[in-house]
Amino acid sequence: MASISHLIIFTSLLALFSSLVPAVATARQLALVQEQPLVLKYHNGPLLKGNITVNIVWYGKFSPAQRSIIVDFLHSLNSMKPPAPSVSTWWRTTGKFRGGPRTVVVGKQVLEEKYSLGKLLKTPQIVTLVSKAGHGKNSINLVLTSADVAIDGFCMSKCGTHGSGQDKVGKFAYAWVGNAATQCPGQCAWPFHQPIYGPQGPPLVAPNGNVGIDGMILNLATVLAGTVTNPFNNGYFQGPANAPLEAVSACTGIFGKGAYPGYPGEVLVDKTTGASYNAFGINGRKYLLPAMWDPTTSTCKTLV
Repeated sequence: MASISHLIIFTSLLALFSSLVPAVATARQLALVQEQPLVLKYHNGPLLKGNITVNIVWYGKFSPAQRSIIVDFLHSLNSMKPPAPSVSTWWRTTGKFRGGPRTVVVGKQVLEEKYSLGKLLKTPQIVTLVSKAGHGKNSINLVLTSADVAIDGFCMSKCGTHGSGQDKVGKFAYAWVGNAATQCPGQCAWPFHQPIYGPQGPPLVAPNGNVGIDGMILNLATVLAGTVTNPFNNGYFQGPANAPLEAVSACTGIFGKGAYPGYPGEVLVDKTTGASYNAFGINGRKYLLPAMWDPTTSTCKTLV
């Protein structure tokens, strides 16, 4: 029976926007204040490195088109075919952490379309779903829940999580991300939906035409980077171990140059669709990815 070693919460954008001053002009002024370098301390624990297999448990109803957007993203993490700026360029920043380059391979995919555990899940049930994909060495079992599935704490304090467990084989890492399309798009799918709090600028157009799935990509990118650089709660992070700032969650809300609270920054825009993006993927895909902390510069690094 798996047990939870730790649970990393990807803090929702609620905290970001609830702390905003009301005037955008003031936010711009605050952005000009000289900030101290951001440092994620390494706590001497093991990291995931080399070839990493991501096994997926699809819980609930996902259309083939929705699954392909996410699987294409995972395959794009190591593909050199797309032009710059690319998803693989973004992922290569994880290679600057201890352990060197990290290659992601999509492994087993399990479809749980009949809601075997119901549509209201507690955290221990996520671990139960994780086990359905087996536990391999140097792997991450990823649970993705559909828009009609509610998770304990989803929207209130998290958009996705990652953690670890242990069984007879040894320690294993897992992650979960939910589809917030109908439950809390203003928190977990921003900037593709207007936020609940803060400046109410027009939302960006989702690059794959699906606010829920494109929002999942944002949170999946966050938890994947956190999982490989802090898989067992003793890797890279800042702050308390039970609520750490990690490789991407330390850079919340930053997608392009000039970002400040409530404004994602300057990103690329597709002239035909009006969709916003900052990374090219395989099969002609475009994605919007959050900034990642670069250990060589101690800054949040954006693709554009």
